[in-house]
Amino acid sequence: MLPVNLAYFLEVARAGSVTEAAQSLNVAPSAVSRQIAKLESGLGVPLFVRHPRGMTPTEAGLRLLAHARRTEAESASLVEELRSGGGAAARSVVVACSEGFAQRLVPLAVVELRRDHPDVAFRVDVVQRQEATRRVVEGLADVAVTYAMGPQADVRVECSVVVPVTALVPYGHPLAGRDRVGLAELCGYPLALANPGTSQRELFDIGVRLEGLSVRPALVCDALAPQYAFVRAGGGIALVGDLGDLDDTGLAHVRVDHPVFRQREAQVQTAAVRRLPWAATRSAELLTEALLRASGE
Repeated sequence: MLPVNLAYFLEVARAGSVTEAAQSLNVAPSAVSRQIAKLESGLGVPLFVRHPRGMTPTEAGLRLLAHARRTEAESASLVEELRSGGGAAARSVVVACSEGFAQRLVPLAVVELRRDHPDVAFRVDVVQRQEATRRVVEGLADVAVTYAMGPQADVRVECSVVVPVTALVPYGHPLAGRDRVGLAELCGYPLALANPGTSQRELFDIGVRLEGLSVRPALVCDALAPQYAFVRAGGGIALVGDLGDLDDTGLAHVRVDHPVFRQREAQVQTAAVRRLPWAATRSAELLTEALLRASGE
């Protein structure tokens, strides 16, 4: 259902050359070249950098590529809805989310929707926060539940809440029972932290620099389960978002008191221009409700 020139552009971007795109489309290479030239002429910008062995999208080409992928995904979704009668039966919903949300929040929303619509099938892709957003933008996922810092391009934010960062400690720890702990006091204990580059670690490092502190983590790991095991075994403290994490039985959450952590928000995201089928729309609504409940809003 894509226009011919956009379909040819998309295939050239995928294949990396006019010749390979023509073979995939089962047309002459000259026909592909003409469509690309016509598209570039109409837009007034080059869409590809030509190399002796292929073609790579320019910056403008990358933006058009993202649009073409969204359009392609939207068309496929519409065709599937029309063929299935437009109902939720036999629908599949793809949710991309970061790990913490995959532990509780997303599965509970899946169960809630399937109580009334057992024919809806889900796939949950657990990925890094920026990858979750990218998949929604490019039509590879219907909904993303992830953390974000700052405005996000090409997404519709269905829900956005600030999630407190907490120090996870076992009962009996000196901090257990406290409402809050400052960074300076926190850094006096062995810490389990996420890898550099994650949103929480990025903000933690900023806060540490602002306070003039020096920290050498006892454990660095992106996965939640090893961090929880580290805390349970008495190894020290882990920093977690107080939302949708693993079973915290026997553990206490103590809020880390520093304004830097307010820069991160938990969001439910969908594509800004994509028309979602009913099942995906309802999933986004349920995930929004779950996120608001979990955050206490």
